[in-house]
Amino acid sequence: MREVINDIDRWHEQGKKVALATVVKVYGSAPRPLGAKMAISEEGEMAGSVSGGCVEGAVAQEAIDVLATGQPRLIEYGIADELAMTVGLACGGNIAVYVEPLNW
Repeated sequence: MREVINDIDRWHEQGKKVALATVVKVYGSAPRPLGAKMAISEEGEMAGSVSGGCVEGAVAQEAIDVLATGQPRLIEYGIADELAMTVGLACGGNIAVYVEPLNW
C-alpha cells in the first residue's frame, strides 16, 4: 500500500474517484505476490502493480468500470485464460485480483 498511498492522496485532493486493485489469490508462478496493490484513478492513471506489467491495462479498464458502477468485482487471470494470453500473462500461474472503489 505504501507505493500507492501518495498517488491516492493526490487524486483524492483533486476530487478524482479512485479504485484499488489487490492480488487476493496466487496459484503457481505469478509475477507479483499476494497482497500486491495498484490504484487507478477515474482518468486511468495508475500507481503500483498487480502483475509486473502483463495485465495492468486490463485491470485498469476493469477499475474504470468499477468506478462507473460502484460495484466491486473479482477478476481472474491465468495461462489458460484467453483474455490473459491476449494481455500477456504467460508466467504459467494464475492470479485473482479484487477491484473495489475507494469511498471517502
